[in-house]
Amino acid sequence: MDRSATLSFEDPLCYQAAITTADLEVLPTSGCSFRAELTKVRLGELLLQRFFHNLPTLNTGVIKPGRRVFTFLTSSSPASMRHCGMDVLSGDIIANDSDEIHQQTEAEFRLGSISLAIAQLDAACQAIAGCEFFSNSAQKQLIRPDAAMMSRLLNLHEVVGQIAANAPEILVVNEAARSLENQFIHLLVRCLTESASSRSINCGLRQARIIAKFHEYLEANPNVPLYLEDICGAIGAAERSLRAACETHLGMGPIRYLALRRMHLVRRALSQADSSTTTVTRIAMEHGFWELGRFSGSYRAMFGETPSATLFRPPHDRPADGLM
Repeated sequence: MDRSATLSFEDPLCYQAAITTADLEVLPTSGCSFRAELTKVRLGELLLQRFFHNLPTLNTGVIKPGRRVFTFLTSSSPASMRHCGMDVLSGDIIANDSDEIHQQTEAEFRLGSISLAIAQLDAACQAIAGCEFFSNSAQKQLIRPDAAMMSRLLNLHEVVGQIAANAPEILVVNEAARSLENQFIHLLVRCLTESASSRSINCGLRQARIIAKFHEYLEANPNVPLYLEDICGAIGAAERSLRAACETHLGMGPIRYLALRRMHLVRRALSQADSSTTTVTRIAMEHGFWELGRFSGSYRAMFGETPSATLFRPPHDRPADGLM
């Protein structure tokens, strides 16, 4: 039985669809030639993932239910990201909950994750630390473990990633997989329960609610041109409040985010359309792009090809549907 896979991607749609622990929408915010790698390893009930993508992105979505997912930066150089309005630095662990998440990542971004079933994590914390892992689901939590313990966790994560890429047959050996799983669980529990500090956001709950309603409205109207005044009325938020919430959680104002998301929705529509029965003009206008010359230039700048090239690409070369 295969316990690992190392995958490469040239399109964010395929990349986001391959992520096991979350339903995410990955929107590159600059550049045109997207590259990503994803390594997945299953050790018993523990799931490990290692992520890389070359362009800065805005990621929105939810963690899949039933498991606790812990993520952390894996770059050897100083790195940072924004998670639900919080600055995440090297050495921090994000204790992800099942609520909607928003992340802003930089170029050449590297992230690692470990996930366990909730009951398994609770049992491990009781056995190793004599207590359950406490997480306030109403808050977004960052944990700062002891530096030496975190270093051990990162080193083991990197080693297993290298084994998956270069010698995956080792992971098929039950004894080896079981030993690695035990090491990961022990280190993770100690990082969580012996943390040097823990930070939570609780002052931004109103902004989080506004962003959640904003995304619910977008999901309910995926292919309709949306206007800021209508959105604010539908979600019950003043324009200033929505703008502040978007700047905090998405790193940009709502108008820019709407344009970015619509551009990616157009790409999905073009990649799935039958070129014999539709046109670029029709799809662009269905998504609210009326100035076709400007649209074509922006599309090419973002994706490195013309809209027509996407539409007429052979089906086997097209990205899979992974948008939320």
